[in-house]
Amino acid sequence: MVLAAFSALGVLWYLIAARRSPDRRRTFGLVASVSGTLPWIWMILTPSSADRRIQLDPVAGLGGVLSGGFGTATVQIVGNLLVFAAFGAFAPLRWRLRLWQVLLLAALGSATVEVLQYVLDLGRVSATDDILINTLGAGLAYGAGRLAPSRGLDVEPLVGREGGEPVLGQG
Repeated sequence: MVLAAFSALGVLWYLIAARRSPDRRRTFGLVASVSGTLPWIWMILTPSSADRRIQLDPVAGLGGVLSGGFGTATVQIVGNLLVFAAFGAFAPLRWRLRLWQVLLLAALGSATVEVLQYVLDLGRVSATDDILINTLGAGLAYGAGRLAPSRGLDVEPLVGREGGEPVLGQG
């Protein structure tokens, strides 16, 4: 439900912003990176009834995740890969970011979220392996985003050219 709400707000935000900006590609990059990342942050910062914990050893943290069974491990790892994936894929459309900058910003954002989980006593585990996997997800998405245009998967049909044709029937 939250994901659908954020997606709808993202589309609405884009449609409004695209009318005001001649550079629809940059507008799309901003809206997609924010609306694709915020639902995950919302979920991560939702309180739980458990006690808060800190896991500073990433090997032990990943070992604990993997020992929880295939389903649990898959949800945990894929979920952590997706937290900053939208940022990694779409933020470079808005700002001229290189891989190292995306990785640094994702790591800082992830570390901030982990600190907030602990400081706000949300009943969650603040773990270094989450920071590493979140950052890896942003880096993989950055690479996928860089490969997409070279494979003919450009966003231009969705967002138009800079100063170009109307988007989604808007004029």
